[in-house]
Formats: sequence, structure tokens, C-alpha cells
Amino acid sequence: MTSPRLVKGGLVQVDVTTGKPLAVIALQYNPDSLTRTLQVQAAGADGGDRSRALRLAGPAVETLKLEAEIDATDRLEFPDQNPNAVALGIHPQLAALELLVHPKADDLQAADTLAGSGVLEILPKQAPLTVLVWSAKRVIPVRVTDLSVTEEAFDANLNPIRAKVSLGMRVLSVVDLGFAHRGGALYMGYLRGKEGLAARAGSVALSALGVEAV
Repeated sequence: MTSPRLVKGGLVQVDVTTGKPLAVIALQYNPDSLTRTLQVQAAGADGGDRSRALRLAGPAVETLKLEAEIDATDRLEFPDQNPNAVALGIHPQLAALELLVHPKADDLQAADTLAGSGVLEILPKQAPLTVLVWSAKRVIPVRVTDLSVTEEAFDANLNPIRAKVSLGMRVLSVVDLGFAHRGGALYMGYLRGKEGLAARAGSVALSALGVEAV
């Protein structure tokens, strides 16, 4: 009997114009937990207008937190097959994650050149869209809000060979991106998916809660 293929969670950077994946980062090991926090956007949150007490101003603000591990130990057991791990440890994997929160060096250089020539940059260059893929049911546009790396072991050349990564993200909704944006379309698919899953949860009789009416 064959074991089912393990689906990995990961992050994809997407060109917002073409939809082409620019980078795909699969987590080496799926974390044991994913913490999600939803902050309600209530229209009557200030309590000043009772007619708005049951109205929602927009989608809840959802933040995500996960802890991932990266380890080169298994690859170092087969050095001939993993020359990058031997030469660099897990530097490449860490760099791929860190570039999610950095502008490109060429973009920084171009902005400095423009500033040096007296050209005022109105808006920074738009970064690719980052998408968290956590199974086919969760394909979520996100902004990485914080990234913490704890390097725990090193090789003889001080290359990190084991690390823990803490990744904080904020889900980008249609409020952030608009309905016409590629990320906005992904968010609407994510929200409709929630609605479909909630419908499968079913309902129980009020009597199960110990009451006959509310």
C-alpha cells in the first residue's frame, strides 16, 4: 500500500499583470500549527449609532503566524548530490524567504539614480503579489509583515545548517486591493470557499443548546 503524497505548504510570488509565478517557496517541513487571528470590522464599533450595531464595514482583518523549520542535515549526508548544501548550508533557503520583505537591489539603485538626477519618485515600484498556498482550499493573497530567523547550527565555515523561521502575514482583501486586482480575485475565491465549507458544517436544533427559542 502506497502512502498518500504529502502536500507542502508554501509561498508564491506572482506577477500582478501576467499572473506568472516568479518564485515558488515550498516549506521543507509543514509546521505543526498555523495561528490565525480575525479582527472584526464593525460599522458601529464606536457605539455612537445604534442602527449600525449589526453592520459589518468590511471583511475581517485576518493575520497569520506560522513557525517553520529548515534543516540541511539530511542533504549533508549525501554531499555529492547536494553541492549547494555543502557549500552554502541553508543560506539559499533563508535568502528566498528574506527577499519577500526586501525590494530588489536594482530597484533601490534605480530609485537612487532618479533621486540623484532630481526626479521625484511619486510611488515606490510595485512588488510582486505574495500568495500563501496552504492546500487547494487556502490560496490566500498576503503581505509578509514580519520575519524572524533563529539560526541554530552551523558548519565549519559558519554556514547555517539548521534554523527556525517565524513568519507573520496579513491577508490582503478586496478592501486592500480592489475587486479588479488579481489578488482581489484570489481573496474572493478564498472567501467563497469559506462560505462553501461553512454550509457543509450543517446546523443543529435549538433544543441541543437547551433552549426552544431565541
